[in-house]
Amino acid sequence: METGSPDGTGTAGAAGGAGAVADEPVWTGLPPGLLRMRRLLLVVWTGLLTIAAGVVPALLLAPAWAASALLPSALLVWGWGMLERNWRSWRYAERADDLLISRGVLWRQETVVPYGRMQLVEVKSGPVERHFGLACVQLHTAAAATDAAIPGLDPREAERLRDRLTELGEARSAGL
Repeated sequence: METGSPDGTGTAGAAGGAGAVADEPVWTGLPPGLLRMRRLLLVVWTGLLTIAAGVVPALLLAPAWAASALLPSALLVWGWGMLERNWRSWRYAERADDLLISRGVLWRQETVVPYGRMQLVEVKSGPVERHFGLACVQLHTAAAATDAAIPGLDPREAERLRDRLTELGEARSAGL
């Protein structure tokens, strides 16, 4: 787990030196297992696409059409770097009254989920995620448009986060 500042340097803004803002959240990044899983899926799908784009046209049309397999290979190279940029953009921070989730490379999106507005917190893990030892925390709130998720967490961290968010949500909504 990477804990650090929004710039991804790994230093906590609230813990450090002169001029540190007391309300600065401590961000936690996603584990590298999510990046490995997504890169493996990229290799598998672009490999299948390369076969379909190169072998099939070469057999049906002419051998020169095998060069069309270069396009999925270029997609693989481009996607490899983009997946890392996307993975680095995901982070979350637990604050006193809410949970912050930040993501996005070109279009940055930050979701603030107040603990008192949470209705359901669940841990989900599909077969591919389970194979890589990953889980997703899904947050359901009173407004359907603000449902949020944190993908690619270690299952123990996902369960800890679910339990903590559920506890905080029950404590905050008791007064409503």
